[in-house]
Amino acid sequence: MEIKDTYKTIDVASEEVLFKDRNSKFFGYAFPVSNEADIKKHLEALKKSHHTARHWCYAWQLGKSEPFRFRANDDGEPSNSAGMPIYGQIQSFDVTNILIVVVRYFGGTKLGVGGLINAYRTGAQMALEVADIKEKTINIDYLLIFDYKNMNKVMRVIKERNLNITAQQLEMDCRITISVRQKDAQQIFDLFTNMYEIQIKSLEEIV
Repeated sequence: MEIKDTYKTIDVASEEVLFKDRNSKFFGYAFPVSNEADIKKHLEALKKSHHTARHWCYAWQLGKSEPFRFRANDDGEPSNSAGMPIYGQIQSFDVTNILIVVVRYFGGTKLGVGGLINAYRTGAQMALEVADIKEKTINIDYLLIFDYKNMNKVMRVIKERNLNITAQQLEMDCRITISVRQKDAQQIFDLFTNMYEIQIKSLEEIV
């Protein structure tokens, strides 16, 4: 079975979208996030800009592959009427490293649980529809360590395999960092491991 080494996400925040139902207004937003500090920052900013709103409901997902980390928050709405419908859209659009927030201004008429589920789901869906969703590859970074005399040997493999160099330090003791797609990673690791006088290390092990 081939390893799935791609994921979908956004690089920039979506434009604000608005869904209305019986005078209640639901503003939808999608933000790119890489950690919980990013999530907190966006939520705090929205609470300032929408300080008279009634609810700031949201869902987020972090990680490039399973198991993902996620959370859904109803923020005072009836249980599972807001956060989970928003999270359902994250799953439907198959995106990650993302925060979706739907801000509600109450219009005086109760919508009932069914109405709320529809409104929060629609707000999240509209935010994702206007977002620029990109597919990215999951890469593994390796550090190559070798003497300068072996430079040609290493560079030939890098060129033949079309590998991406992300950093290099070319002195008597050379160090090159390469980024390799996850599905090719083991093959490239084995290739350099079997080369005489070349060391290869995963950067995850070094950190």
